[in-house]
Amino acid sequence: MTNTQPAPAPENSAQDLPTLKVAVLGAGTVGTEVLRLITEQGDDLAHRIGGRLEVIGVAVRDMARDRGPHVDPSLLTDDPSALVREADLVIELMGGIEPARSLILQAMEHGAAVVPANKALLAQDGATLYEAADRHGVDLSFEAAVAGAIPLVRPVRESLAGDRIDRVMGIVNGTTNYVLDAMARTGASFDDALATAQQLGYAEADPTADVEGHDAAAKAAILASLAFHSRVSLADVHCEGITSVSSQDIAAAERMGRTIKLLSIVERVPGQDGERISARVYPALISSEHPLASVSEAFNAVFIEADAAGSLMFYGQGAGGAPTASAVLGDVVSAARQRLRGGAGLRESHYAALEQIPLEQLRSAFYVSLRVQDRPGVLAEIAGTLSSHGISISTIHQQLIEEDEDGSASGQGSAHIGITTHRALESSMTAVLDVFSSTSTVLGVDSVLRIEGE
Repeated sequence: MTNTQPAPAPENSAQDLPTLKVAVLGAGTVGTEVLRLITEQGDDLAHRIGGRLEVIGVAVRDMARDRGPHVDPSLLTDDPSALVREADLVIELMGGIEPARSLILQAMEHGAAVVPANKALLAQDGATLYEAADRHGVDLSFEAAVAGAIPLVRPVRESLAGDRIDRVMGIVNGTTNYVLDAMARTGASFDDALATAQQLGYAEADPTADVEGHDAAAKAAILASLAFHSRVSLADVHCEGITSVSSQDIAAAERMGRTIKLLSIVERVPGQDGERISARVYPALISSEHPLASVSEAFNAVFIEADAAGSLMFYGQGAGGAPTASAVLGDVVSAARQRLRGGAGLRESHYAALEQIPLEQLRSAFYVSLRVQDRPGVLAEIAGTLSSHGISISTIHQQLIEEDEDGSASGQGSAHIGITTHRALESSMTAVLDVFSSTSTVLGVDSVLRIEGE
């Protein structure tokens, strides 16, 4: 007798699944890739979600512009307001503060889940968006707003929700990492390295947001808000860019066995008056043996230090159309699943309401590059000034400065001194620099960089 098993019931085709109406705001590099993935992976996405994604419109500013083969011209509209009113899910990729904020709020008011990749808006006015999402019972998902394709927001927001995060430090801007990496590898100047980054598409025609640190600062604000359950805005983040980093700084770092990276750092800071938090962005020296030192070109990497989980590292492509689109689609799938189940996802968590600690109250180790008079007693004077402000020297390097090519005496009788310090108050270093600027012994302060990761 033959023992036969009933054939498995055929899985429903994607066409039999319920439909979710999707509005896409913006069809630039990322928007085009999102639309490509929705088209090419439509059936797979439908089965993962339990419903089909139907793009009902793509809002653009320029209706006449050719958007390529993955954007159906018939879907283009220059009336985003009307579009979001009809959608179940809105993907916001237009960037900027307005009209993005108004459109997102309008979409939520009409019951749509929203997936923004808008770090600037989230960092500046995330509280308004979170409150609107809670009020209307809809999802607000923004994995693509921080570190591109790297899954970072969701682990912080969900996977580590049962843990205590103490510190997040990393490289979250691909443009600046490419520039600093090129300067270290090739000896190029800042301007030349930036020009190459623009030619390769790693930097915008106007790179200000990247090289001045604003992009990284926005991401730091988002990470601090999530990690520490406190509202942190862009205005709360201390921000320094890389425009002052010179080839001489890069060379000095190499001599010390270090490299320079633009770091975003958010951390808890214990104190006698209770725990506070710090969020800051600046170029810093790290040991060449530190894992972040090997992060090259436009890649990103982030370390998370948690109480129970210990140290975690996330690494990958932090920008680009396809990588960012991958993060967007991850949020789309999650939000669409919640929508079909009749509920919203995670709510904002800001119960801790930790205060910010001013930068001047933090302690850092420093590297200071000085041009000084080349005469006996100078080192003792400088060491005395540092000591009088509670700063102790770790290492010191001295090098004579040669005459200019034309034989002028601008370099005669002067020397270059590079000093690394032990950890000291930021306010103390500021006071020391004020003294250096008013003494004839110090001819100039070439650079001041913090040392991290040690």
